[in-house]
Amino acid sequence: MAFDLVRRTTLAVAAACLAVIAPVLSTVPTSGLGIAPAAADDCPDIEVVFARGTSEAPGLGLPGGSFVDALRSKVGGRSVGSYAVAYPADYDFLAAAAGANDASAHIQYMMGACPNTKLVLGGYSQGAAVIDVIAAVPFPAIGFNNPLPPNTPDFVAALVAFGNPSAKLGLPLTSSPVWGGRSIDLCNAGDPVCTSGEDVEAHRAYAGGPANAAANFVAGLV
Repeated sequence: MAFDLVRRTTLAVAAACLAVIAPVLSTVPTSGLGIAPAAADDCPDIEVVFARGTSEAPGLGLPGGSFVDALRSKVGGRSVGSYAVAYPADYDFLAAAAGANDASAHIQYMMGACPNTKLVLGGYSQGAAVIDVIAAVPFPAIGFNNPLPPNTPDFVAALVAFGNPSAKLGLPLTSSPVWGGRSIDLCNAGDPVCTSGEDVEAHRAYAGGPANAAANFVAGLV
């Protein structure tokens, strides 16, 4: 399947958008739920690859952990593994390329080692920008050098974004002709990261209802 030729969100654009709202991200909670990733040789029925937001502790982060917990309760006892994307998630937003490279490497590994596992890709805030990069057309973004192969859509069942900076640019994941039908891109009203609003608290509020809504969406696809 051809990759998306419409989405033009590069890491540089996402970084520029994130830099504008850095004061918002400075107050994102730093604790994470830290669910351990499943071993690849276990080949879970479903594997969530999730990138945490800026300043969250290593792990899935609060929205990511809440989403995975909710998904596990909605898939009829099927196994749900998780992989926390390894990247700094700090204020050097260009370093998000490291997250894109790491996520892509794990996705490709799972495609080879566990071809029957349904993959779910997700991210929150800067982590959503990581997913934007790997889901877009594979031309060079700053520091991104591990694009996904063309057959990736055969393995990826769903994509999830919370507080996605590319939505502020008019390019949510749902606009993609490749990924749009299997994507949910959630943006709370007034969230300054994904809208022109100024409600800082809205950007912190994805671990409850939005995480559950995303789990409902993904459960319908896996």
